[in-house]
Amino acid sequence: MKVASLDLGRQYKNIREEINKAVLEVIASQSFILGSFVESFEYTIAQYCSVKHAIGVSSGTDALLLALMACNIQHGDEVITTPFTFFATAGSIARLGAVPVFVDIDPFTYNIEADKITPAISKKTKAILPVHLYGQCADMDAILGIAHTRGISVIEDAAQAIGALYKGKHAGSLGDTGCFSFYPTKNLGGYGDGGLVTTSNDALAGLVKTLRVHGAESRYYHSHIGINGRLDAIQAAVLSVKIKYLDIWSEKRRQVASYYTGHLKDLPLTLPRTASYNTHIFHQYVIATPKRDELKTYLEQHGIETAIYYPVPLHLQKCFEYLGYRRGDLPVSERAAQETLALPIFPEVMREEQDYVIRHIRDFFSKA
Repeated sequence: MKVASLDLGRQYKNIREEINKAVLEVIASQSFILGSFVESFEYTIAQYCSVKHAIGVSSGTDALLLALMACNIQHGDEVITTPFTFFATAGSIARLGAVPVFVDIDPFTYNIEADKITPAISKKTKAILPVHLYGQCADMDAILGIAHTRGISVIEDAAQAIGALYKGKHAGSLGDTGCFSFYPTKNLGGYGDGGLVTTSNDALAGLVKTLRVHGAESRYYHSHIGINGRLDAIQAAVLSVKIKYLDIWSEKRRQVASYYTGHLKDLPLTLPRTASYNTHIFHQYVIATPKRDELKTYLEQHGIETAIYYPVPLHLQKCFEYLGYRRGDLPVSERAAQETLALPIFPEVMREEQDYVIRHIRDFFSKA
């Protein structure tokens, strides 16, 4: 048997007619950049996320960049974030000439450890950028408390957390801004790149809208130096179809995760834990073991696709050598990079496929 980490073809098969109709409507309109399809999607997702404003942008990376720009992060400013995340989190900070300041993570949620943020704050700290990794939120009350007493911005990297809840509140509605990715593999994925910035701050929303079109408040009149960061109408149309199913898909992911946990909990593995304040949407189901590499090879030999997120934490990446971090500085992140493994999870995964994965994980440890 072959088991894929993700099979988007199954999803498309279930909603093919709606998707095709939506895309053809965009083509017939001959309006491909921003426009009514994007505006409609922005309204829908703002309502979904319980925010005043949702601004469609060209990618999750550009969502982060635009949010940082709107929060006036400049050269030499420091932004506190996690090293255990996709590169764009820290890369967007560095692109503005600002300095990523890395703080270690919680060993069970893999999110930034809130208790370690305060010692990392300096006079140059202008923002905290927590990541809601794998589909559950960081400890936002603690983070917001630290930030608000110091006048520091909070920018949520919610790229993996669309639909996740923190104490009943949606990811992306908690900080000054929220940043989402619609990369095709995300829980809400487009058919190409796409992203979103959310906020309930009118001034920040207006600034992001301006910055995404080269800083122009009206055509050819530029008040700021922005970027080309617009969402395509075709992506908005696809996402407008998919968002209707998002909560159903999230519940199916939780069921898949629960089944894995129930059948693996007696093994020498660290299994995903959901913090008591969170509703997890399981963008990934990530286990951990010191025998990660051997387990991954064994599963691949039996046709099971797995993934490693992330094999090198950001503070040890070559491009960030100038920051002066050394191996051992952030031990929890470094251990996670060496031990974590993502199992196949998507709403359409079949029970027999899960059983096959579980059986071979159990076989591996019975022989280890």
